[in-house]
Amino acid sequence: MQTAAVLSTLSSSPPPLPPSLHHSHFKAQQPNTLSFSKTKNNYLCSTHTLSRKLLCNPPSGKYVREDYLVKKYSADEIQDLIKGERNVPIIIDFYATWCGPCILMAQELEMLAVEYESNALIIKVDTDDEYEFARDMQVRGLPTLYFLSPDPNKDAIRTEGLIPIQMMRDIIDNEM
Repeated sequence: MQTAAVLSTLSSSPPPLPPSLHHSHFKAQQPNTLSFSKTKNNYLCSTHTLSRKLLCNPPSGKYVREDYLVKKYSADEIQDLIKGERNVPIIIDFYATWCGPCILMAQELEMLAVEYESNALIIKVDTDDEYEFARDMQVRGLPTLYFLSPDPNKDAIRTEGLIPIQMMRDIIDNEM
């Protein structure tokens, strides 16, 4: 019998709001900030927004700024770059904007780009934007780096996951 009473309570429509909680008692304010007002026996809650002033413009790209040395490339741009003649090693970073280790790796790659300047080309590929290319390159974990030698007879070196900057230096200096 108790089960039937619970089921009938759940299936019935909710009771109407008491007059003290009617929507006309809420003040029209800006959304997103919590405010309380007291009626006779109840507290009313509403939200409103305070105006905000930006201290600076938000970043325009997905973790790749225009003044960074490491640039974001599309799949077509990378294929053209690889097919062409090159005289420096190319490091391709497959990343995603939501990936924490990718953001840490981006900082290390930017330091590496400053250190190697024109002796290595470091580029980025957003796996969310270039899904098919990442799949074709067998990217299964992020971040994934490909180190391509200027010598077309050498095999590419592939790393997966966050690796120390010294390991990247060793690959560029000794394996390329």
